[in-house]
Amino acid sequence: MILESIVTTLNEVDVNATLSDRVNISPMGPRILSRHADGALATFQLRPFDSSRTFANLKRTRQGVLHVDDNVELFAATAIGQLGELPDLYDAERVMGQIIADACRAYEFEVKYIDETGNRMSLNCEVVASHRHRDFFGFNRAKHAVLEAAILATRVNFLPKEEILSSFSRLKTIVEKTAGPTEFNAYELLSKFVKAQYDEQASEKADA
Repeated sequence: MILESIVTTLNEVDVNATLSDRVNISPMGPRILSRHADGALATFQLRPFDSSRTFANLKRTRQGVLHVDDNVELFAATAIGQLGELPDLYDAERVMGQIIADACRAYEFEVKYIDETGNRMSLNCEVVASHRHRDFFGFNRAKHAVLEAAILATRVNFLPKEEILSSFSRLKTIVEKTAGPTEFNAYELLSKFVKAQYDEQASEKADA
């Protein structure tokens, strides 16, 4: 089973760097490998691209924090690299890392094994500490639509333009019917990003 989550890792920077320079925040879909007898998360697998900052950080430090969160604005902004201010953070207890204070749950983890043979890296991780801040009620239709839009926004260079625009049009209808301000703002951010990407591609093509 693959879930939606946010992963924080630490960048390789000068010790005097600001928190915003030190912390990397990325959406990721962990694959659950095992649970404890009480149902708590025990091990999971991450599959970042080898060119990603998350992979570079985890390969270097072997530590991070995985978050269960319902803040789709955070998912959207981090997916397209447009996060403005950092969310409130606090120090992890068992690993060198940062925990998102408003996330529903947080799992400090250590990377136990890395397989670099495929197109995407495979990292097997073990939870070493967990935190519960508030209940997670899941995603409504608008939140699901934003998550799907975020995934599409990261694929503008791989999928046909017509497919992405058609999907965004379908998702816009769902957002307009079921979204609150947070979901609507997240969708608008992604929609503007996709338009800007296609405008840039058109401009480059015209200049060629």
